[in-house]
Amino acid sequence: MERLVVGLLAHVDAGKTTLSEGMLYRGGLLKKLGRVDHRDAFLDTEDLERERGITIFSKQAVLPLGEVELTLLDTPGHVDFSAEMERTLQVLDYAVLVVSGVDGVQGHTLTLWRLLARHKIPVFLFVNKMDLPGADREALLEQLRVRLDDGVTDFGGGEEALWESAATCSEEALEEYLDTGRVGLETLRALIARRALFPCFFGSALRLEGVDELLAGLETCTRRRAWPAQFGARIYKISRDRQGNRLTWMKVTGGVLKVKMPLTNRRAGLQEEQVWEEKADQLRVYSGARFQAVEQVEAGGVCAVTGLSRTRPGEGLGVEAGWEAPLLRPVLTCQLILPPDCDPYAALRRLSQLEEEDPQLHLAWNAQLRQLHLQLMGEIQLEVLKRLIRERFGLEVEFGPGSVVYKETIAEAVEGVGHFEPLRHYAEVHLLLEPGEPGSGVQLATQCPEDVLDGRWQRLIFTHLEEKEHLGVLTGSPVTDIRITLLTGRAHVKHTEGGDFRQATYRAVRQGLMQARSVLLEPWYDFRLEVPGPLVGRAMSDLRRRGGEFEPPETAGEEAVITGSAPVSGLGDYAAEVAAYTQGRGRLSCTPGDYRPCRDQEAVVAALGYDPERDMDNPADSVFCSHGAGVSVKWNEVPAHMHLSAAYAPEDTQGGPVSSGAAEPPVPAAPARSGPAASLALDRELEAIFERTYGPVKRGGFQPQPRTAESRPRTDWTIQAQYEGPEYLLVDGYNVIFAWDDLKALARESLDGARQRLMELLSNYRGFRRCEVILVFDAWKVPHGTGDVSRYHNIYVVYTKEAETADAYIEKATYEIGRKHRVRVVTSDGVEQLIILGHGALRISARTFRTELDEAQRQIAAVLAENNRMEKSRPVQAAMERAEKQQ
Repeated sequence: MERLVVGLLAHVDAGKTTLSEGMLYRGGLLKKLGRVDHRDAFLDTEDLERERGITIFSKQAVLPLGEVELTLLDTPGHVDFSAEMERTLQVLDYAVLVVSGVDGVQGHTLTLWRLLARHKIPVFLFVNKMDLPGADREALLEQLRVRLDDGVTDFGGGEEALWESAATCSEEALEEYLDTGRVGLETLRALIARRALFPCFFGSALRLEGVDELLAGLETCTRRRAWPAQFGARIYKISRDRQGNRLTWMKVTGGVLKVKMPLTNRRAGLQEEQVWEEKADQLRVYSGARFQAVEQVEAGGVCAVTGLSRTRPGEGLGVEAGWEAPLLRPVLTCQLILPPDCDPYAALRRLSQLEEEDPQLHLAWNAQLRQLHLQLMGEIQLEVLKRLIRERFGLEVEFGPGSVVYKETIAEAVEGVGHFEPLRHYAEVHLLLEPGEPGSGVQLATQCPEDVLDGRWQRLIFTHLEEKEHLGVLTGSPVTDIRITLLTGRAHVKHTEGGDFRQATYRAVRQGLMQARSVLLEPWYDFRLEVPGPLVGRAMSDLRRRGGEFEPPETAGEEAVITGSAPVSGLGDYAAEVAAYTQGRGRLSCTPGDYRPCRDQEAVVAALGYDPERDMDNPADSVFCSHGAGVSVKWNEVPAHMHLSAAYAPEDTQGGPVSSGAAEPPVPAAPARSGPAASLALDRELEAIFERTYGPVKRGGFQPQPRTAESRPRTDWTIQAQYEGPEYLLVDGYNVIFAWDDLKALARESLDGARQRLMELLSNYRGFRRCEVILVFDAWKVPHGTGDVSRYHNIYVVYTKEAETADAYIEKATYEIGRKHRVRVVTSDGVEQLIILGHGALRISARTFRTELDEAQRQIAAVLAENNRMEKSRPVQAAMERAEKQQ
């Protein structure tokens, strides 16, 4: 049986859920017809949905239809839940767009149409409520053709009219019509599939009028797809069932998905630490609130999978590519106020389940203000969230006053430079930042030849540009509408590691933004305002005062209709005001529009009070090596210290861009060494290099530690004994796991097992070497981490906060501990910052430390063997002593 996934979309109150009920009833799935107002609609499975009479969560129902099995996905119609709707678009084969015959094409209808065009989804239209007064079939058809597409065709107006309309959609259809006097079914299917023809049906879902015709059209006029044999799937939703089980909803787009089948997001360009591998425990095929557990799901089918803990909406598996960012973004942000006796970290861990299900919430904990913030689309979503948090987590929360989600861009081109060069690390990046077209987001390009900077380093730079949401310097809001071009860069054959380019890239972006003339952007709504005719003057005056732009009013019976756009900040509470001065007869509907320059930038920036130079998570300064130690250079002084010449200059002053310089690397290349002996030799070599380059290095308190029976074999430089107390060893946990082959292999089967094995090894090491061990794990390996420090036997185990990397934690810990104690840091990632070296800490590669740990293990084994030998010899020794006494 052929499988098709069909989504139902509409603006609010168009009757979409009623249509889905009618389709399921007429298709034979339901024996009783439910209704929204009776609170018994089959696909409104949540109490919240039935109480409010709106769809909040997308739902699934499987409908056999002749030789076709339709999977209907009912999506929310209210704009506040449009993110849930947009995620569903990624798995649709076809869509049914429902339009109210009374309201016609609304602002949100146009938004849906643009989204469907973006995802290239063929569309059927159903004009509902044609039984109500004011619904004019011909006028509505003309409106659909003008405002949506002239390919919208009435499929209920007779075959001849249908063929004539279809013939205008393509030359092939026209030739077929002229030759045969008709347009064949296969031609119609092809036109619909490539979005040249849009079948339109008219009727009343409540009265079941036109529903059979729509079902027949979906059965006969859709084209079957040929799916690849290799497995692929697209994840579109994360939810939880009533027992709390995490459900990953996906469409199989190739091959077959089977129970207990291992799944992974592994693909080219994805860093190893981002890769996960888990098994599909159970496959559920839902229809409404009920589901059937199946052994396999073939290509074209949709199912919910249990047993997956690290999936996210939009992710591709198997042959499917990565994921696309959603087009609709939240425009409001507000503080979530927890109960006074509630632990914010524990609450954040629980509430982060909601962010898994709706990533657009962007839950964030502000440690300085000790506040929890989230982003949302509107007031209705806020009310639903409050109810959802109370029912699911038992928390009575409140919300602070909402504010606008701003963005930032730049008004002129500028070169941003970043340099990261603490001892034994090196990376330099030059980026050109230019203003982009409105709505273009962040675009990336390169002008750097691979003979200047190797392609693998360039790809790494692009990975770091894409992996982070870069913040502007006016308000700390995300940057957008900007084009970033890699001009040039430099690596060192021996001393450059991947993390070095992360730091250099981040700093280059930030340094460029600090120089540029930044522009604050605010979100706008596209609105439609309906008011009684006598009140249109006041409405127009209000809209002008609130910064709106609109077309001349149109008359619709006794009402006036105004359409236009206005800033979100201006329309914030206007819907309530409209209801008040029109005695409930007026209606304001808004849909997210674009971002435009802020009307009062200076006042907004001053009110938000953001200081970019105090944002330690987004530094603009660079790190250079001087006298054997890393030093921080202020962002405005960085260009004078760069090792490469400026690669860009404005054309009006310098005559065009300047090519990248060809200066020699500050540290000459040398044959690679490996093993423990290489570490000490490398440190000595670096000392000589930096003395030649930057002058004498005064080490003072540094000297090689002698090797004794009581002390461990040292392969690095250590701090002299002016420090008191034990030595501290800080270990970047995941870096070590993925650097050691045995732990890496274990992690592929069980990450918990790899963590446990590493803790056991370090516990033995600490007991033998008598040093304090702090093992640090990044928060992204422990979903929704809010920071945790625990004791495992004799070592400390730290799970960082969600927004804090292991590097950042180690940096802070080194700063505090390094004042009084010896500190060593085990990692092969170069992201440990200047502070690690500047306060006497030493970095040890994971490979070198493994040699040291193995040596400790060998010595432990030797001691145990000696103890066992002594224990066995004691009875013999005692017997000999007794014999001697007897003699």
